[in-house]
Amino acid sequence: MAVQTVASTSPTDSPADSPAGSSGSAEPSLGAAVALSCRECGTRTALGPHFVCLECFGPLEVAYELPAGDPAGLRERIEAGPASMWRYAPLLPVPADVAAKPNLNPGFTPLVQADRLAAELGVTGGLYVKDDSGNPTHSFKDRPVAIALEAARAFGLTTLSCSSTGNLAGAVGAAASRAGLRSCVFIPDGLEQSKVVMAAVYGGDLVAIDGTYDDVNRFCSELIGDPLGEGWGFTNVNLRPFYAEGSKTLAYEICEQLGWRLPDQIVIPVASGCQLVKIDKGLRELIALGLVEEKPYRIFAAQAEGCAPVSRAFKDGSDVRPVKQPDTIAKSLAIGDPADGPYVIDICKRTGGAVDDVDDAQIVDSIRLLARTEGVFAETAGGVTLGVTRKLIASGALDPALSTVVLNTGDGLKTLDAVAPTARPSAVIAPSLAAFRDAGLA
Repeated sequence: MAVQTVASTSPTDSPADSPAGSSGSAEPSLGAAVALSCRECGTRTALGPHFVCLECFGPLEVAYELPAGDPAGLRERIEAGPASMWRYAPLLPVPADVAAKPNLNPGFTPLVQADRLAAELGVTGGLYVKDDSGNPTHSFKDRPVAIALEAARAFGLTTLSCSSTGNLAGAVGAAASRAGLRSCVFIPDGLEQSKVVMAAVYGGDLVAIDGTYDDVNRFCSELIGDPLGEGWGFTNVNLRPFYAEGSKTLAYEICEQLGWRLPDQIVIPVASGCQLVKIDKGLRELIALGLVEEKPYRIFAAQAEGCAPVSRAFKDGSDVRPVKQPDTIAKSLAIGDPADGPYVIDICKRTGGAVDDVDDAQIVDSIRLLARTEGVFAETAGGVTLGVTRKLIASGALDPALSTVVLNTGDGLKTLDAVAPTARPSAVIAPSLAAFRDAGLA
């Protein structure tokens, strides 16, 4: 795998002087970003709305010249920044004045020290929940969308779009509304009604397609190549290299909130796999910059049993084979053909982690456990992550004596139907003390 990050600010270094595909014209100012680089072959391309290497058709990633050489100064600069993901602007493909632009300012969400949950699970090394439900549209998707928005501005795009399982559609609609851009987002028909409403309320166009998420994604890829899509920025397609970098900020925040330390273990939900890949990239960048002390860390991936192509491939030692008809209450993870699935397996193996999955009943039980012990109401993806964490502890794959971070990527209010059958009034009584006493609740 080609290395994508350049940790250097030397004036003699000019890795983007003549990238493949460059026209020689001035490039947009996107901070420390210098080029797009193929994850497979390393071929470089000028910054722009591109997502596939023209040499080998591998995925493109952002390459940087990061501010190396003064970790203490960089750490101070970050800590003095805004209480949002923009405190890490020097490490992202965004302009220096990004915090002053009209955007949703997501990030810097709580890292909850989950002592009561740890006691229930027998974790002694420290258990934390990175709770991203506090973002503006109540999911981690606000992070990558915020960076895709800056790329769209830089490239002069006028419509912000995406293919989505729900959360991304809402994040794109909100971000476009705040920035004064048009939005048109595409979802598979049959999503949770709360996510449909949240995607539609911002005033952009919401289009439901009769099919799976993978059908929606294929349609969007066709639209990009058609004159109808001219001027459109698809956050998770032609803007994907920039969009994907938003997930790195989860790694940055976790380490800063731990006192600039790497966690020993992280459990991450997997849909496309992009989030996990970028969290790993963020951790490696922090090590390279000297912001954290290098030590081993283990990354674990969590999937729902009804859509678990990466988990099955990891267990079988086989290639990732698409799931044609996902069947799970965790609809936000129901991507049958995950683009970054093979990279997820590589990272989990490299770090000594694993990939596993849980069924719908385990998802619901884990949502309720997290709510009961820590007051965090997770959406179904969070139930998947905690459910897999419990399974990994029981199997011995995850060490309870090590510090562990579990991600909750969204708000349970978005997936109420999943828990509604088991979350009911304890009793229905007459308005009297006697009735309360008779119900056994006194």
